[in-house]
Amino acid sequence: MLYDIGLRMTYTYDSPADAARHLLRVMPANLAGEQRLVSGHLDIRPMPDERSDRPDFFGNRAVEVAYRSAHEEFEFRVRARVERLARAPEFDISASLARLAQEIATHRSIDADAPHHFLGPSSRVRLAPAITGYGRDQVRPGMSSLEAVRAVGLALHRDIRFDPEATTVDTPAEEAFANRHGVCQDISHIMIAGLRGLGVPAGYVSGYLRTTPPKGRPRLEGADAMHAWVRAWCGVDTGWVEFDPTNALMVGSGHLVVARGRDYADVAPVKGISRTAGSQTTDQQVDVVPVDEA
Repeated sequence: MLYDIGLRMTYTYDSPADAARHLLRVMPANLAGEQRLVSGHLDIRPMPDERSDRPDFFGNRAVEVAYRSAHEEFEFRVRARVERLARAPEFDISASLARLAQEIATHRSIDADAPHHFLGPSSRVRLAPAITGYGRDQVRPGMSSLEAVRAVGLALHRDIRFDPEATTVDTPAEEAFANRHGVCQDISHIMIAGLRGLGVPAGYVSGYLRTTPPKGRPRLEGADAMHAWVRAWCGVDTGWVEFDPTNALMVGSGHLVVARGRDYADVAPVKGISRTAGSQTTDQQVDVVPVDEA
């Protein structure tokens, strides 16, 4: 499936910022056998005094920019064409939960995709007893690791209410879980914590999501979204799979990957600091348009 993606994000300051440094991870990824970036351009305004494009440890495209002069607004725009390659349905040949630890131990590499990085606590995901207990309640003896991933994800979709007003970007997963509401970031962090508590390596994926307008209504420009979902390592034969607990489904051709890491801290679309006074406002618009509909 071929998509045209557009993102515009604007930060407007109450008082001019006289210095700033930002790290951006917003360009769709090139992933062999999964996704191809046909073309992509990142436009940043005002033009930064410094710009550095580089991959991070996990292979994500990162752009670091710095300003040494006053500016009242910071805006970036992404224009990209992406081919998302559909994955054929797979038989479940994943390791059983009982065997998974043994298969993790046989993985000798510590490269970016090694399951070892995704088992313990990370910056935004701790192993919380309440979430681990919840995860255990969803599995049964003899379950495969892939069945466990689906079971935990479907349970969270059932039990956690999507509420964009309930949390902030800094809300801990334990708090969102206790209150049983949050957004895709919260639900993904809860699922990651639950899977790690079961011994299943799990990480965080940021990307773009194709949305479908209500029947009979036109697609609204700028109304699509950046999104988050979960990846889990299910053994030597299956490797990594991805599940979207917010929408209760295995990730498909409508999910366009930007970055992968242990949690949100590794893949935040925008991370940085500005030297300014007062507050700031943020505006974001996203379009994910199939090329045959463009």
